[in-house]
This record gives sequence, C-alpha cells and structure tokens, in this order.
Amino acid sequence: MRMKAVSAAILGIATWLSLCAPAAAAAPAQKRVNCARVKCVALTFDDGPSAGTARLLTALRRSGARATFFVVGDQARARPGLVARAHAEGHEIGDHTEHHPQLTGLPSGRIHQEIDGTRRTIARLTGARPVLLRPPYGATDGRVAAQARRLGLAQVLWDVDTLDWRDRDHAVVARRAVRGLHRGAIILMHDSRPTTVAAVPAVLRAARAKGYALVTVSELLGSTSPGKVYRSGRR
Repeated sequence: MRMKAVSAAILGIATWLSLCAPAAAAAPAQKRVNCARVKCVALTFDDGPSAGTARLLTALRRSGARATFFVVGDQARARPGLVARAHAEGHEIGDHTEHHPQLTGLPSGRIHQEIDGTRRTIARLTGARPVLLRPPYGATDGRVAAQARRLGLAQVLWDVDTLDWRDRDHAVVARRAVRGLHRGAIILMHDSRPTTVAAVPAVLRAARAKGYALVTVSELLGSTSPGKVYRSGRR
C-alpha cells in the first residue's frame, strides 16, 4: 500500500510539472507547393551547420519558409541536433562532402569517400537518405558526376550568388539576394556567416512581398536525375 501511495504521489507531481511546463513553440503548418503554378525560389545554405544555424532556423520557421541546407560532414557530426531539427522542421538536407575539398582535384576513390561519408551521416541523423549534392566551389567534372550518379545524388549548383563570403555587411548580402529573385532561382548563401544569418529576415520579407514561395530545391525542381547538374528551376 505504501509503495502504491508513493507511486501515486510521484505520478501526481510529474503530471503537475508537465502541465506547468511552457509549451514548445509549434512550427507553422507548411503546405507543399506546386512550383509549376506558383512562383518558387529556393534559398540554399552551405558549409554548416554552424553556431548561427539555430537562429536561421527560427527565422525560417517564423516565416513559414523552407530551405535547403548543404551540410559538411564534420560540421554535421559536431552539431547533430541542428541537422535533425532542420529536417524535422521541413527543410531539405543535402550533401556538401566530408571536408569541403575541391572534388575535381581528387582521385575517384577519394571523391567517393568525401560524398558517401556525408551521405551516410545525413541518413543517420535524419532517417532520410539525401538526394542532392552540392560540390564544393561548384567544381564538377565527369568523375564527380559518375560518383554522384553511383550514390543516387543529383548535383545542384546555383544561378544567384550572394557573394556573402566576400561582403560581411548583412544589408549588402540581403540586397544582392533580393535583386536576384526570379521564378526558379536557386540562391547561394552560407549559414556559416553571421552576416548572412542577419540578412535572411529581410530576404524572406522581400520574397513574400513579391509573391514568391520559399521552397526546398527538390520542390523547386520537381524531379531530379542522379549525376545531372541543375543550376535553376526555371520552367
């Protein structure tokens, strides 16, 4: 009887604590978009996750926007919770290799290792196999394409470069991204840059004001072929 009374008391305390705990902020509902009918843009972020990625994810969630994160394997393993959070909040996770080398300067075996290591890390952290690869520096050739095809990954480059690695002024980065907005745009940014993270809210506001839907690369393209290079989603 005494044990039952103690168990009941513990259960009562646990219930009280659960009722008093603040509720987690729920992400806004994200409807899938038909980019054949709607003006779509894909924001893409390379080289993370980083210390600023959490802030970026919060800005995207508040706006109801989706994006694509091309993660580096070392960074993903250092911050696995951010990769899992991005996936859970509806963003796409793509492969940006293990250590960010220029793949065209490596032997084929090393190319495979660089891509496959991060591919496996993403699958382990998210429960979903990636379908997109962004070769570092946009450098690709026939051997890179062959390995991407072997691993089931389409290659995604970009048609709008914000040059956020060069200009450490968030207003400059935001203006460059906004000037590049057009239907089917794939916009290159880096969540490893604090000024880029600071620029994103202005980009989101401008894109919404201009009637663009902010979607993942896979939503923008609709379908992809492993190994093939995509630079935009113009339709």
